[in-house]
Amino acid sequence: MGDGVSFLDTLLSRKHAPMIGLDISSSGVKLVELSQTNTGDYVLERFASEPFEKGWIADGQIEKFDEVSEAVRKVVTKSGSRTKQVAMAMPQSAVITKKIMLPAGLREEEMELQVEAEANQYIPFSLDEVSLDFCVIGPSATSAGDVDVLIAASRKDRVQDRQALAEAAGLKPAILDIESHASRLAMQRLVSALPGEGKDALVALFEIGAENTSLKVLRDNELLYDRDQAFGGAQLTQLISRQYGFSFEEAEGKKLSGDLPEDFQNTILAPFVDSLSQEIGRALQYFFTSTPHHKVHYVMLAGGTATLPGLKERVTDLTGFASMVVNPFEGMKLGSAVRESKLRREAPAYLTACGLAMRRFLA
Repeated sequence: MGDGVSFLDTLLSRKHAPMIGLDISSSGVKLVELSQTNTGDYVLERFASEPFEKGWIADGQIEKFDEVSEAVRKVVTKSGSRTKQVAMAMPQSAVITKKIMLPAGLREEEMELQVEAEANQYIPFSLDEVSLDFCVIGPSATSAGDVDVLIAASRKDRVQDRQALAEAAGLKPAILDIESHASRLAMQRLVSALPGEGKDALVALFEIGAENTSLKVLRDNELLYDRDQAFGGAQLTQLISRQYGFSFEEAEGKKLSGDLPEDFQNTILAPFVDSLSQEIGRALQYFFTSTPHHKVHYVMLAGGTATLPGLKERVTDLTGFASMVVNPFEGMKLGSAVRESKLRREAPAYLTACGLAMRRFLA
């Protein structure tokens, strides 16, 4: 089957070569492969994940290259994908982004020179050490005859690390995005499925990672607010490990499989859900006090921790805002290799990987 598909692609000259989305975070790697039907509906063909041990990646830096690349190789094998082209992302902390305005009629080379001149002013290291990229967002809303341009800069060594990782696992890095862009891309689809296509709705997206949680407030595809806080799912793993004497890895495994002693629910889980909900409430309060806004229409929870029993209900109770768990594959058709029960359990953790996989169909 695998070989036939590429032959057909050539024959029908399909414009989107297969590509997988690969999300590498501090806790593990997640893979998503999407295809599209003739009518443009997304089909989830494959998804898989492989955990990392603590410390393999720290603060977005790859500390244990061989172990991480082995895990990437494993996740590709586990998924059954034969696709080599991959879209990956840089962690937010490794990228500096800035929106600038340039005159609309510039040629590509002129634009490059202007971008470099701008970048020189705000990047704290020499341009020789930097991978610089830019894209025209569209006409400027505030200045006629100008366009808004987004500049992204990252240190070359950080970019090369990610590329080398893909290559070590036998993959070809085709796209290097930024994590927050990828998750927003996946969110656009979900917001447009809300009542009234989500127009003017203020959506507070909490991505609960292992170590950090980010709050992004979105409205009509615009990012109004973006803030990271140091709390996440690893704290629950730590509590389990301490309470029952498991190693961190054992505790993480048991947390995911639900194989825990009877008193776990009352002793550990309920207090953790409560304190996590309070952190979420505090983060929202901070957004309200530092902006003109005083409400949101939806609170959306993503990340592996988002599915904790009782979390979304507790967040709704505490904040007074409708709260829901994000499923990035909502409304997609499912390929034959996808197990639905596994998907239901794990989907919220795949927001970034899904956005990266969508890049195949979006220039």
